[in-house]
Amino acid sequence: MRQGSTVFYVSVAILSILVITGIFIPETLETVTGNIQSFISTSFGWYYLILVTLLVIVCLYLLISPVGRIKLGKPDDKPDFSRGTWLAMLFSAGMGIGLVFYGAAEPLGHYAVSSPTDEIGTNQGIKDAMRFTFFHWGIHAWAIYGIVAMVIAYFNFRHDQPGLISSTLKPIFGKHVNGITGKVIDVIAVIATVMGVATTLGFGAVQINGGLSYLFGIPSNIVIQFVIIAIVTVLFLISAWSGLSKGIKILSNTNMVLALLLFLFMIIAGPTLFILNLFTDTIGTYIQSFAKMSFRIAPLNEDARGWINGWTIFYWAWWIAWAPFVGIFIARVSRGRSIREFVFSVLLIPSVIGFLWFSAFGGSAIMLEHEGVATISNLATEEILFGVFDNYPFGFLASILAIVLIGTFFITSADSGTYVLGMMTTNGSHHPGAKIKITWGIMLSAIALTLLYTGGLQALQNVMIAAALPFSVIMILMTVSLIKALYEEAEELGIGKIPRKKKVK
Repeated sequence: MRQGSTVFYVSVAILSILVITGIFIPETLETVTGNIQSFISTSFGWYYLILVTLLVIVCLYLLISPVGRIKLGKPDDKPDFSRGTWLAMLFSAGMGIGLVFYGAAEPLGHYAVSSPTDEIGTNQGIKDAMRFTFFHWGIHAWAIYGIVAMVIAYFNFRHDQPGLISSTLKPIFGKHVNGITGKVIDVIAVIATVMGVATTLGFGAVQINGGLSYLFGIPSNIVIQFVIIAIVTVLFLISAWSGLSKGIKILSNTNMVLALLLFLFMIIAGPTLFILNLFTDTIGTYIQSFAKMSFRIAPLNEDARGWINGWTIFYWAWWIAWAPFVGIFIARVSRGRSIREFVFSVLLIPSVIGFLWFSAFGGSAIMLEHEGVATISNLATEEILFGVFDNYPFGFLASILAIVLIGTFFITSADSGTYVLGMMTTNGSHHPGAKIKITWGIMLSAIALTLLYTGGLQALQNVMIAAALPFSVIMILMTVSLIKALYEEAEELGIGKIPRKKKVK
């Protein structure tokens, strides 16, 4: 049996057991995943912080290193997509639903409900809320994606290795990546990918339900969420069937247009000057406290440590769980880019776009509450965005646009996810069969529904954090493998060597 087939069947079997367990003994699944999540957050928080910060350092080093000139592909390869389409695709796959779900909710929550610095409801609390939001969605997150994507693209396009996680570890494990070792690595990557994508789809379904509930009084429960996921599943399977260059490209560009319209609405309707000032000020404090936030673990403050576990560790685990999916997808669309261009574009451009987004939506939400115009923080997380819109002209139309945007982001993430999972379970094929993609599409939806049924948003977070830990070890190995291979190639090409001056006779 080929490696791709083995990985497919083993992964589907493991995930099917999870679904069956969630259907028949949901309380047991919720208890077990909750205990695992608590243990990992408490015992490995330090590990996540150090690991993610080291990934940032590696990316920044490659940005300025002479090896940054090396292409993710053959020397004469040209990019497959324009820079604008490329950025739209990686941004839609990498952040999509999360930005809409947390755009207003996270900054407002940090300001009014649970502050990272115990500054609830104060002017300083506003600054702290935005600073930590930038921290969670900025360079650290994209360094996680960037490392995985860069490693896969380098070995796949420059060294003609299959587009598999296991193939990137050949400099370390040699021929063993073609055997059981490689299969185990790829199964871990598939499980992490499914959990990461299913978590995001669960968030999307909950927020669409929240919007419909807030606007039209439709009940917010698992039945409605089942209907939403069923409808969107059909839509993204149609998109997946159409192929990467058609379906995902069209949806990614549509996402960017809708997101831009929603962003411009918030900038114009919201407190424009405050948003721009908040963005500028937070950039400064983000840079100033970059190192301090990166290693903040609060060993002597139990409340602060609980906040870090619930937010920072959760986010680092989420990004790691998403890394094989987003990494393989970004790698697939990044052929022909130099390492330097890749790192700069992937780390900085999406981060700045995200910062602007949170400044607009988070800043508007905070000011409504800070000035006593409305109390939004008591709404459910999935309803906060719609509560913000309700306080501005044309808010109803903005809410409808937001629901449509969540839907298109939902379809894009699931569409990309089915493609990547198909690729991971067909020995790295860039054109996985329709049946494989449909199987993964149904499995993603089934996992999302199972987790929502067993414990809602908390269950989504618990399982995703558990799935991220084993893949984080693989990420370390991938980073070592990349550095080893790059410097061997740099030595062969003479990159970085200082030419000797000829002696004058």
